[in-house]
Amino acid sequence: MSTKAQRGAGGPAAAEQPGSPQETVTMSFDGRPLTAAPGQSIGSALAAQGIVAWRSTRKGARPRGLFCGIGICFDCLLTVDGATNQRACLVEVCEGMQIEGSCTPDDGSRA
Repeated sequence: MSTKAQRGAGGPAAAEQPGSPQETVTMSFDGRPLTAAPGQSIGSALAAQGIVAWRSTRKGARPRGLFCGIGICFDCLLTVDGATNQRACLVEVCEGMQIEGSCTPDDGSRA
């Protein structure tokens, strides 16, 4: 049987897409409600919403967000449910999660 035939009705192509209304997680980022797909990292969820920077460097206040995306660097740090210095690329989104960035409101780095 060809691959095309295997993907007929009920196959993988017909499966529900992540992020559909039945499969969303609601969280908040700096008080703003957002939705994401279950299993998605915080970093990818924020980037999907157009939020690409959520902290500033101590020296120069330069905006930072995802850089490596695999937990090697520390550019994506944020506060998750009160726990500081969490890497956005490693933490999975959860229902009701409260996420806080550390960018100053007037630095223009957030969407």
